[in-house]
Amino acid sequence: MKNVALIALVFTGASLTAAAADLPTGSVPEIRFDSVADFLKLPPDMHLGEASGVAVNSKKHVFVFNRGNTNGPAYGATAAQVLEFGPDGKFLREIGKNLYAWSFAHTVRVDKDDNLWAVDKGSDMIIKFNPEGRVVMVFGRKKEASDEAGPWTRVTPPRPHVDGQFRQPTDVTWDPEGNIFISDGYINSRIAKYTKNGRWVKSWGERGTKEGEFNTPHSIAADAKGNIYVADRENSRIQVFDHDGKFSKVIKIDIPAPPDAQVWQGNAFTAANPPAGSRRPGSPWAICITPGPGTQYLYSADAYPGRVYKMSLDGTVLGMLGSTGRQMKEFGWIHEMACPSENEIYVAEILNWRVQKLVLHPAK
Repeated sequence: MKNVALIALVFTGASLTAAAADLPTGSVPEIRFDSVADFLKLPPDMHLGEASGVAVNSKKHVFVFNRGNTNGPAYGATAAQVLEFGPDGKFLREIGKNLYAWSFAHTVRVDKDDNLWAVDKGSDMIIKFNPEGRVVMVFGRKKEASDEAGPWTRVTPPRPHVDGQFRQPTDVTWDPEGNIFISDGYINSRIAKYTKNGRWVKSWGERGTKEGEFNTPHSIAADAKGNIYVADRENSRIQVFDHDGKFSKVIKIDIPAPPDAQVWQGNAFTAANPPAGSRRPGSPWAICITPGPGTQYLYSADAYPGRVYKMSLDGTVLGMLGSTGRQMKEFGWIHEMACPSENEIYVAEILNWRVQKLVLHPAK
């Protein structure tokens, strides 16, 4: 395999710059892995729609947030459903059936106390469930049905932020103190911070390309020290902040797609028609960080060429796996990942309507 640049641009205080030629180069190993066949066992009359979210709790139960159970027309339908599975993939229950917040599923997470958090892009709401599956906290508010309840539209220049209000939020995470961080998302392009009790603290960021600015913060995760990692998807980078929003560094994955890389739909990219924005190789759609204590690893997934990258927390790429496709061990737009351990990853794919459990076999 040809040597490729592994780019981790680090900024501290005032902006620093580094040329790609000055950065270390080396071969990125392909990580061997298996996909557990027929892992999720659905009832005969139940089907997944676009699997947009996946999470795993301390009991190894798997939660899938999918755009299934739809009703209504193709446009404007309710498309959100949380399903719980046991460690063996056996279906256990549906959580939040007929919930007022359900509109268009985006991501699901589990906190350290096994509370479940669902982020609904369509209703602009984030819902916290206790382990029993009851609603215990609500963030955001959807438009009232008595009004003209159309979705938020994207305009130029963007509308100003409104504290406590979300416009197509994408994800949620927590620091060790339990503070809540919500990526707010497609319209507002910012990060919102709340206390563990749900009190508004602040927000930071706006649409742009500078450090501390975002263009679709699509996924968010925190490490054991409370640093916040934001997948700034359209800007093809991961930005890192402390838990008060102070900018720390940028991580960029600059590994070219292989010559035979496939796309899931449409024509292959060429030199005359290169991928851009969220389709650039390395553009982070989904990120997750393995739990502490001990060494933590950052995983990131792109849509093209459909790879998962294993990194140290400083952004060094340690290995990669996968490619675009419809077969097992191939991916169709990984939208969220859960990584309960270094060598066990769950990936939710919106184009292939499935969740795969991956077991990694890195070389010693």
